[in-house]
Amino acid sequence: KIGEYLTLTVQVENIGGDKADNVDIEIVPQYPFSLDSQANAVKNVGALNPGRTATKEFYLFVDKNAQKGVRSIDIRTKTGKDSPWSEKSFDIRIGTETFNSKGTVELKEVVSEPQVFMPGDRGTITVTLTNTATTPTVTIDGSDFDTNARIQAAVLRPLSDGIVVLDAPYGDMGILGPGDSIKLTFNVKVTEEATDGTHNLELAIEGNSFDYNSRKNIPLKVDSSNIKVIPSKELQIVNGESTLEFDVANTHPNEFNSVSIKPEAEGIRFFPAEYFIGPMNPDELFTIEFNAVADDSSDTRETSEPVNLTLSASYNNGINKHENIVSNLYIQPVEESTGSSSNLLIQGLLLAFIAVVGILIYRKKKKSKK
Repeated sequence: KIGEYLTLTVQVENIGGDKADNVDIEIVPQYPFSLDSQANAVKNVGALNPGRTATKEFYLFVDKNAQKGVRSIDIRTKTGKDSPWSEKSFDIRIGTETFNSKGTVELKEVVSEPQVFMPGDRGTITVTLTNTATTPTVTIDGSDFDTNARIQAAVLRPLSDGIVVLDAPYGDMGILGPGDSIKLTFNVKVTEEATDGTHNLELAIEGNSFDYNSRKNIPLKVDSSNIKVIPSKELQIVNGESTLEFDVANTHPNEFNSVSIKPEAEGIRFFPAEYFIGPMNPDELFTIEFNAVADDSSDTRETSEPVNLTLSASYNNGINKHENIVSNLYIQPVEESTGSSSNLLIQGLLLAFIAVVGILIYRKKKKSKK
């Protein structure tokens, strides 16, 4: 609280493999924090074995003219008399008040949009906080208390690399009566370097008083799997024309929207020019066809060399647009000769003509004998 002393508890842990002979912790306060004596700025822990922890308490005064908000304080540590200091900053929220209300805020629901992020995606995490009290008042040790719950602050912090929270903390969210709920939405971003898997964030809530503060784990899933396009028939173009068939599969854990496939190959036109599929559920398979026609002006009709085929798969994951490129496919031109069949047809017609003429001559001779 502003104008009062606060107790700051600092915990250190030896995460190395060697014993720390003489550990010191130093507080470096800046306005609005101050120490009653500079001699109290450093506290000695002593020796600290690997994997062991130790805690020390510091007493700081918050200036009476300080403004509400989050302030930083630097804490330094060193492992020995001649060792260098290492420093880290921590945020402390000042200006919170203490209330005698006994309502408790609980996390009831977490909704991510999209449900599963891809590297580079932006989206939202919406949390629902509920006052779990069921009656307006409660009696404790003979005294009556209201069961309202207050959210003085709520902040979402990433606990792993690759996740960024884009919003400032919520503050002074007011009173929640018994059974009331409130939704808080945070905008988040997943970097391109984020790894697949479940990343954790921490939701820190400041309630009626210190005893009612809480920290909740918020999971966020990242998966880079996407749209796969696979030829379902042999890729060839016969005498400059063909029908090409592909299987399109959504291998991502959640639905994609506005899925479309666009083929490109030099000297070949495709109909339709782009195949729009629309939404695709996880593991859904969709079969599509393109009519391929070689341009009269191109060399595709004369060549027997394979033609490189590129397929572009476009889709949306939430508000995020994505595109996959498949470029290791080839169309094989095939030229089938029609000359032999034409000769056979002509020969057949000639034989039929000769047979008809022979019959007519035979009938004529037969009549003349009569």
